[in-house]
Amino acid sequence: MTGRYHPGMTDYSPSEAAQRAGVDEAFVNQLIGLGIIQPRSNQRLTPADVRGVQLSRTLENAGIPLDGLGAMMRRGELSMDFLATPAYERFATLSDVTFEALAEHTGVPLDLLMVVREATGSAVPQPTDYVREDELQIVPFLEMQLKVGFRPATVERLLRVTGDSLRRIALQEADWWMGDVMAPRMAKGMSISEAARDTESFNNEITVRAERALLATWHAHQSYAWTSNIIIGLEQALAQAGLYTKLERPPAMCFLDITGYTRLTQERGDEAAADMAGQLSRLVQKTSVRYAGKAVKWLGDGVMFYFTDPGPGVVAALDMVDGVTDAGLPPAHVGLHAGPVLFQEGDYFGQTVNLASRIAEYARPSEVLVSQAVVDAAQGADATFTEIGPVELKGVSDPINLLTAHRGSPPV
Repeated sequence: MTGRYHPGMTDYSPSEAAQRAGVDEAFVNQLIGLGIIQPRSNQRLTPADVRGVQLSRTLENAGIPLDGLGAMMRRGELSMDFLATPAYERFATLSDVTFEALAEHTGVPLDLLMVVREATGSAVPQPTDYVREDELQIVPFLEMQLKVGFRPATVERLLRVTGDSLRRIALQEADWWMGDVMAPRMAKGMSISEAARDTESFNNEITVRAERALLATWHAHQSYAWTSNIIIGLEQALAQAGLYTKLERPPAMCFLDITGYTRLTQERGDEAAADMAGQLSRLVQKTSVRYAGKAVKWLGDGVMFYFTDPGPGVVAALDMVDGVTDAGLPPAHVGLHAGPVLFQEGDYFGQTVNLASRIAEYARPSEVLVSQAVVDAAQGADATFTEIGPVELKGVSDPINLLTAHRGSPPV
């Protein structure tokens, strides 16, 4: 492998490269013998070479013959030069510290440290496994959270949610790149190496711009979430001071989610997902408007609604759940809560919004769950309610009394 190597760059002996790649030295020597990895004149290997060792092991495990790979590279028909470009520096190598040694050194519980490996998309490690270099960059964040009082369970939950969300982004990004950049070039007869070289002129720049866009999107979501926290805190402070009065007929916030939407979109593909979203959009827009409500925004696998009156909001939710089923879409589940909300820049904030979202998460497929506040404000609505009792919801300090909404008489 020929890389963009320059004097002063970190390099490794074959044994050091083997440790960094998580293989034995014999495998590195095999790659050198096949011409897949080409040491420098001083017999040292670069970080790009180590990435080449890692990729070669993955290719071998996938059933690709290394001798055939080496033959193509010796004939100049294939190259791993792209691994030396800046974009591929994210292919992290192993450090020289194990998980158990890192736990002892930092004080971060071993079980929590090993969740880092899972959150970054890999299998559960063993305590004696070496930590990757990119995983080491996550550890100071864990240390600080624990130092200031975050519970390990809370830290783990954030790790897992962050990992799963970024995994979905990375998978979609890979499909985006292969589908519209690499595949068309390879369809014209380019080898994968030729296609990689052909895209090099804009690959690095588009990667930088993608990272900036991702960060900006994250910051926008943070702005929304942090504003919600600020408002909830102010609501609680005003209530404790006796300055927060209850509305006689408060509005209702409603969340409708499609059961298994993410899995289904992955199975059926982008076109089917877009068609499903279009059907759902037409259905919920029409229904919500009929009951003096409005769809505020889409949230990946569902929709957030605002209803000026909780009673019609409940009936609208029942209509939407039935309509989703009648349209042949996966079943929906809905949660509603009534209370004061703050309106800003077309969006709604506050404890009412937060609780409605939690209720929707708790609801089962085809179920409409409401809080007692909704029932109290929905007198005269064409709906009945069956109490299911106090329920503990994620992120809510006290149990909430929830009820199931029905049409007509409640089931026996």
